[in-house]
Amino acid sequence: MDVHDNHTEPRCVLANWLASSDTAVGDRLPPERRLAAELGVSRGELRKALMALEAEGIIERHVGRGTFLKSPADMEDTGEAIVQRLSEISSPHAAMMARLSLEPELAGHAAIHAAPRHLAELRRRCEAMRSATTWAEYEHHDSRFHRLIAIASGNAILLELHRIVDAVRVSVVWSGLDLPQGGPTRDYHSFAEHDEILEALERRDRAAAYQAMKTHLKSVRATLLKDD
Repeated sequence: MDVHDNHTEPRCVLANWLASSDTAVGDRLPPERRLAAELGVSRGELRKALMALEAEGIIERHVGRGTFLKSPADMEDTGEAIVQRLSEISSPHAAMMARLSLEPELAGHAAIHAAPRHLAELRRRCEAMRSATTWAEYEHHDSRFHRLIAIASGNAILLELHRIVDAVRVSVVWSGLDLPQGGPTRDYHSFAEHDEILEALERRDRAAAYQAMKTHLKSVRATLLKDD
């Protein structure tokens, strides 16, 4: 099943593509014909999606120049303010409980909507985590693994919620950890747990993906928050 099925509206498909692509603020999007083909939607559907994202302030279109990704200062300030405020009032336990409430559901949706390119990238991230020689390198790939699942869920609202929860996690959980020297050991528990999540996604097993993510996050909580 491809992410661009009849249950995923073009606006969501386009938003997810922007989130998972290398498109940076100020970059021009591909021409409509090429972008519509890549997303698997008609040009009419693409134009409606572009209009929706333009109204939301995510992109801007200029006649004769093209369509560009933008990041309005007021949107960035609002997002940063939300994360800062939540970080100030949240505990590591609260951050992990938020993850437990959100991420299993995202994994369940991703089992239905993930495109082959999402699954291939998740597999690469699993391999990269095993090859990490520092905790910073591991955290980079681990964070991207979980974000890719949120992207693959096909739900732009849940993706934004995940962005906020993950930013708070980094602020109140990860930044305060006293990690041992070097990167994760070869038998680090998350490696096998990530594999189980990915295998459930590849089987399109929604229930198994939900449970595998829940088990993984409980394991992370038990490992990182021993005294919580």
